[in-house]
Amino acid sequence: MKRSIALGLAGAAVLASTAVPGMTAQASPGLQFGACPEDISRPFPQIQCANLDVPLNYGAPHGEKLQLLISKLPARKPEARRGSLLINPGGPGGAGVTFAGALAGKLPAQVLDSYDLIGFDTRNTGHSTPITCVDPATYWKNPLPDPDSPYTREQNWQRAQEYADGCQQRAGKYLPHLNTLTNAQDMDSIRKALGEQKISYLGYSYGTYLGAVYGQLFPARVDRMILDSAVNPDTSEVWYRNNLNQDIAAQRRLGQYFDWIAQHERVFHLGTDRAQVQAAWNGIQAELRKAPRGVLGPSEFTDITFNALYSESDWTALAEALADFRLRNDDHKLLAKVSAKDAAAENSNAIYNAVECADAPWPTSRREWERDSTEIAAENPLAAWYNSWTVAPCRVWHGPRQRPLKITGAGLPPVLVVNSVHDVATPYEGALEMHRSLPSSVLITEDNAGKHGVWAVAGNAEVDRIGTDYLVGGMVPAGDVHVPGHPYPDPGNPQNVRAETLNLP
Repeated sequence: MKRSIALGLAGAAVLASTAVPGMTAQASPGLQFGACPEDISRPFPQIQCANLDVPLNYGAPHGEKLQLLISKLPARKPEARRGSLLINPGGPGGAGVTFAGALAGKLPAQVLDSYDLIGFDTRNTGHSTPITCVDPATYWKNPLPDPDSPYTREQNWQRAQEYADGCQQRAGKYLPHLNTLTNAQDMDSIRKALGEQKISYLGYSYGTYLGAVYGQLFPARVDRMILDSAVNPDTSEVWYRNNLNQDIAAQRRLGQYFDWIAQHERVFHLGTDRAQVQAAWNGIQAELRKAPRGVLGPSEFTDITFNALYSESDWTALAEALADFRLRNDDHKLLAKVSAKDAAAENSNAIYNAVECADAPWPTSRREWERDSTEIAAENPLAAWYNSWTVAPCRVWHGPRQRPLKITGAGLPPVLVVNSVHDVATPYEGALEMHRSLPSSVLITEDNAGKHGVWAVAGNAEVDRIGTDYLVGGMVPAGDVHVPGHPYPDPGNPQNVRAETLNLP
């Protein structure tokens, strides 16, 4: 049952294992922490790193190993230390060690006092025996083929086949073991190496699904868990339909973004209502379909727009770029937003496909794939085809497919599920299903907001307080809670500038 935050939480909370568990230990018997790789130590000198050998195949634990990079920021107050908080930024394919370093600058002081922050690059990601499927300089050379045009459809299917073939050729021995079940087993290997009987966990986006799977496999090893921006764990949704659901959420959010631009017509001059702003956006897309501007084509323009919907903090900059292009034929700001995939981005994309393709069955019929994309695009044209091509290698994937694990939450302690109502990447309906699947969970909803990633990264003080009270003191709201959204940016008032938020990878 949901209730408004206006009803208050004072005196309406229960305790979630408030005693500091004696089983946690300061020592890390299986890990020797020291200097991190330079690309991590330079921006985050305060964290330490270690390598952990894990089985390539847990079915053959004494066989070939691969290395995981683990990071640690020790609790600032050893006397108040509760244990280890493992952090995953999502993806799949997000660089977890780098994210944990950045997140440390956002976390509440009480959490930093109470927990060792543990980041980890999931297997074959970042510094953890990384893989790649293609040469990024050639395969990802911009501008990419138009995702929406029937005339480039065959080319996009060929690219999907090329990517799947490249993954098999370059990383074939890893593909059977690149999946969420194995990532969860790796997490338990990290727990053992840390010398902890239980761990706490903070997972965003894909990290929520990883956390739910870990909790299903090892419920007795979970102390406290926050699942923020929740993937729909229903076995029929993982992962094909979850991707289709993003298209619908993105179209809804795009309309809200156009409303916001229209509300600030005196700043952007793109129209006074949603339809006028939509027409301006359509005009830019039409021009790029006629003639790309260097590396900026229709695919890149869709990518820029889709990514801006993940966080309101990106809205002003994109609106300014749209206005410059449409009103002054100035494409410099849009061109600057084109993200060329380097080796790190290609590694992330390889993991994104490898894990999702392996976690669940995918349609193998091209006709079925095109039918579904066409139906979605009829009402949700922004990302329908663009998103489909992102995961199209899964149609022809060479690795084995699993059946998703049914999430029941059996044996789990209280869990917090957090989501904004207008999240594009993990639509709110998924959070409702995650909440239903975890009977011990409480759902914290951020209303009138669409930030992908809320607790400690969106600038919502009330959500941050609830999460901190839970992690540090074990306080759990007595029922589901709705919290007012964080403020939208106000481009017309330079004095009203929102604090920088941390976006998920």
